[in-house]
Amino acid sequence: MMLISYWVFPIVGSLVWLGMLLGLLIHWCVDTHYKHYSSMSAGQSIAYISDVGASELKPLFIAGCTVTTICLDLSFLSDRWLRHRGRLLPNTSTFEKVLSILTIIFAFVGTCGLILLSIFDTVHYPRLHDVFLLLFIAGYVLSAIFICWQYQRLGSRYRDHPVLHISFIIKLIFIVVEILLAIAFIACNWTNHTNAAAVLEWLVAFIFSFYILSFFVDLLPAVRTRKTSPGAGVLAHGRRTRAGRFCDSYTGGGGSSVSEYDRSASRYVSGHDMEEAGSDRHLTTQNYAHGGGDYYPHSNDRTAAMSNNF
Repeated sequence: MMLISYWVFPIVGSLVWLGMLLGLLIHWCVDTHYKHYSSMSAGQSIAYISDVGASELKPLFIAGCTVTTICLDLSFLSDRWLRHRGRLLPNTSTFEKVLSILTIIFAFVGTCGLILLSIFDTVHYPRLHDVFLLLFIAGYVLSAIFICWQYQRLGSRYRDHPVLHISFIIKLIFIVVEILLAIAFIACNWTNHTNAAAVLEWLVAFIFSFYILSFFVDLLPAVRTRKTSPGAGVLAHGRRTRAGRFCDSYTGGGGSSVSEYDRSASRYVSGHDMEEAGSDRHLTTQNYAHGGGDYYPHSNDRTAAMSNNF
């Protein structure tokens, strides 16, 4: 049975965003019969999201934008926290942590932009609305670039975990598609091709819901480590293979080794290979700090050496 965990944030966020968009679109098409709002230009026949959101459904628009962005920000924060605690594959460098923090910062900028543009509607505050729209787009695009970069580095480090590479591909596709559509939207809006710009805006918004949903894949593995004690999943540096090469290993819940990365040979060494080599895969970082990370070829030798060290 799938337990309730951090993965609910992207699920709730994507469903709320999708439901809000469908509610606005169906209301405009069915209830108002393609009403021409006062905020629409003379030759415009397709309403922007903001045109519908500034009407009688403004409370729905504000609530949907607020809940969606909060859930997405909580997804970013959960990813950072779970990697810090070792419940997801941890960041292997300070640079990756910086990328994660930048992701959160620019996501917060995008959150402010989206909530504010829903409050300062296009009817009463057209100029402010456009400023907050650009803030929303820029914030989340930059956020997506940084988290995509982070997942590219994680995927290249943990090559035996293909889900990281898949997540990177999903986010890369989102970035490329959304940037191209955003450029087309701005160009059409700038040249007064309002109907084309409106269609592009709806399209970008619907694609955004699937981007939010993609974080379900990233946070789902934390379900299997929910009973892991703090620090049980750690990145242990300085481990030696039979050839004496230093390796890094990620140990998940319960201290079992998930992967070994041979830095000098730039390749992954499986847990079986390390066991064959006589490496004790159940030592934590603290154990290696005391034991010096030495290689002991037989289990009895390892046990004796550990008892001496402690």
